[in-house]
Amino acid sequence: MGRGLFGVKLRWWIIGLVMLGAILNYLSRSTLGVAAPTLNTELGITTQQYSYITSAFQLGIMMQPLCGFVLDTLGLRTGFALFATAWSLITIAHGLANSWPMLAGLRGLLGLAEGSANPAGMKAVSEWFPARERGMAGGVFNMGASVGSMLAPPLVAWAILTYNWQAAFVITGGLGLVWVVLWLVCYRAPERHPALSDAERAEIVEGREAHTLSDGTRPSILRLLRQRNFWGIALPRFLADPTWGTLAFWVPLYLTTVRGFDLKQIALFAWLPFVAADLGCLFGPSVVLFLQKRGVKLIDARRWAFTVGAVLMIGVAFVGMVDSPYLAILLLCLGGFAHQTLSVTVITMSSDLFRRNEVATVTGMAGTMGNLGVLLFSLLIGGLVMTVGYTPFFIALAVLDLLGAVVLWTLVRDPGGSTPGQGAGSSAALVDARP
Repeated sequence: MGRGLFGVKLRWWIIGLVMLGAILNYLSRSTLGVAAPTLNTELGITTQQYSYITSAFQLGIMMQPLCGFVLDTLGLRTGFALFATAWSLITIAHGLANSWPMLAGLRGLLGLAEGSANPAGMKAVSEWFPARERGMAGGVFNMGASVGSMLAPPLVAWAILTYNWQAAFVITGGLGLVWVVLWLVCYRAPERHPALSDAERAEIVEGREAHTLSDGTRPSILRLLRQRNFWGIALPRFLADPTWGTLAFWVPLYLTTVRGFDLKQIALFAWLPFVAADLGCLFGPSVVLFLQKRGVKLIDARRWAFTVGAVLMIGVAFVGMVDSPYLAILLLCLGGFAHQTLSVTVITMSSDLFRRNEVATVTGMAGTMGNLGVLLFSLLIGGLVMTVGYTPFFIALAVLDLLGAVVLWTLVRDPGGSTPGQGAGSSAALVDARP
């Protein structure tokens, strides 16, 4: 088998590059949550207005199907570079905001551009990895979300304490522009990458299922909407994704207003749930591999991994009930771990169930459902938290994930028996690929 730099196959370097883009994507989107206590005070933004600002982002990111369609049409290299340039410049422009409506408008635009991250990541996984490695590759890519969100509290707190809240947005946006240059220099599609050996290319092609091969056509959104497998992964995302929105946008405010943390304490503790989430990104695929080695089919193994994460999410229901703020943080860490265990599992299923030329579009459409869930949940928090507190919302997160597991088991059907390599051993697997 061909080996790349330092004995690591090229496809793992590629997913590392994609993960780095995801890190910067989630770093820039998480900047607002960490800066919120300072920014809200300086601009006179109320809790209700802050919920409108976060909701604007969710409205923008619900355009993920557009991002996926662009990526499937233009190709991963060009499409992802365009979106990354846009989100970096929009992040920098946040530093010019002087009112909540202006900030809300920028957040909407940011959501539109940043909605490209998950479709791009899953498109890279579907193009570069055989079936047996897609779960772990998806886990590595999704670690970018956790790492970016983890880096935000210390980096943003440092920028605010050293300069001001505006500098935090300029720094995170500037890092994104640096990554765009690296992406354009290093990335090519697998059939055009000069560093990909014939042996590794054959390994990738032979490890694909027949039903995932590209048919060379543009994806049809209406046809995809008629498939039960789409709803089988989209509805669980609608139910589960509010956990991530809560961790990213509301936990810093919760720790400040309910637990009495100051900005330095936020910098010390608010990133810990995202470290746990990193472990969840690897735990979910590990559960799948463990079950596959014991004869469980791929799709069923993914369903069981999602279910394990949903059961672990029960711990989050007790965040608002414990007296110790440190025990509350520990439970939030459990929530980050559990959420990414199930999230990376259901996101990866788009590459198991659909053709390669549909994966980015399907991921974007499912992402829209997930972000609709975040939007509605965020509006409920903004409208009710001053009346009922945070505890009912933490309980709801646990219940929603358990419902998501029920939906996943009920709706998803295995289209091909999960047997890799059937009809995949020819160059047809690389039909209609673009750089």
